[in-house]
Amino acid sequence: MPNPLKYNKQFDELNEEEKKLLEITKKTIADFVEQSSSISDVNYATRNAHAKTYATAKGTFWIDPNIPESLQPFFDREKFDLTIRLSNARLKIKNSKKDIPAYGFAVQIKDENGGLLANYPLVNFPLFPVNTVSTFLKLFTAVNRFYIKKWSSLFPMLIQVLKMMPSFFTFDFILNIIKWIGKRNDFILSFNYYSVGAYRLGEQMIKIKLCPQSVDKNTGKKQKIKDSLKDYFQSNDFTADVLIQICYDLKNQPINKLNVEWKNSPFIKIGEVKINKDSLLDSRNCTNELLSFNPFESKIFFQPVGKIQKLRDEAYRVSVQTRRKINKLLHGKAT
Repeated sequence: MPNPLKYNKQFDELNEEEKKLLEITKKTIADFVEQSSSISDVNYATRNAHAKTYATAKGTFWIDPNIPESLQPFFDREKFDLTIRLSNARLKIKNSKKDIPAYGFAVQIKDENGGLLANYPLVNFPLFPVNTVSTFLKLFTAVNRFYIKKWSSLFPMLIQVLKMMPSFFTFDFILNIIKWIGKRNDFILSFNYYSVGAYRLGEQMIKIKLCPQSVDKNTGKKQKIKDSLKDYFQSNDFTADVLIQICYDLKNQPINKLNVEWKNSPFIKIGEVKINKDSLLDSRNCTNELLSFNPFESKIFFQPVGKIQKLRDEAYRVSVQTRRKINKLLHGKAT
């Protein structure tokens, strides 16, 4: 294989128009979170994306003893402690038996002293439908305004959705949509999970894939997802392979083109994620809703790469700050 392409901060840089649009989007994120308890009819402020928590759990990241020598400095211990959150991507929480199967598997990796090493919010669809920063910001702003103002903002949101549509028509995106539809009724833990965008691994840039081992896709068919997870972990351990791809050239592994898969970069197994049975955290504990899986809180050499990823830095920060401020006030009243 050729030498890996090195990280350059130019991959992340926004132009002036994009920065102005981001400030507008940040305001709508704060507005959404401030009104999120009434939007979702819950007694706490929710996240601005992946609002619905199915479960949180403690887990372990076991390092593969046969990882390539070049990767060993980043994984210098036998295992790392994890906090894991399973969620749904919708902005609004609905107490329904059947949710759109847009799932999240967020992983928080701790060091030997319990400090944060890295956050990786993984999802069960490997691609992102928007490559243009301005298009994404206008769409996200329109969606936030729709939830806040309802029908008066419907038409502007539809206009932005139409502008986004051409990004759907790549071979990779259509193929993955077909696969996703075919698995729409499968158990949440039977899906593969992906980083979508790229992340740093020192000076290298990688994508991440999580592949579950031996999970029956028909588990919990007639149950709500929360209940199916609770029942599953009462009698089962969960194990998934952790694989990475390395960026060698931008033609085959583009950083800022997220609607195509990386080509000519083999998957390398670096370890396994394991959640032991009876490892679910108390879903009634409101401190779980204060957890943050912001990938930009990670150590610098594990942080996200790319312009779309850069937007998440500001968006996460505004969402988390607003959510924590409101929820701490609510928690204080409750106690």
